[in-house]
Amino acid sequence: MAEQKELEKLRAQDQREIKALRKELQRKEKAMAEMAALLVLQKKWDAFCSEDAEG
Repeated sequence: MAEQKELEKLRAQDQREIKALRKELQRKEKAMAEMAALLVLQKKWDAFCSEDAEG
């Protein structure tokens, strides 16, 4: 019985860790997508400004 309780405790701990890691991964993926969008906008802005300067 004690071994069973210990296994359940470890399983619950693993589940909490997995949940935390998934949440962190989701946060990082969102940040990367935002950064990619900002880089695209920056490149478009730079292209627009260089066209403006050329005439």
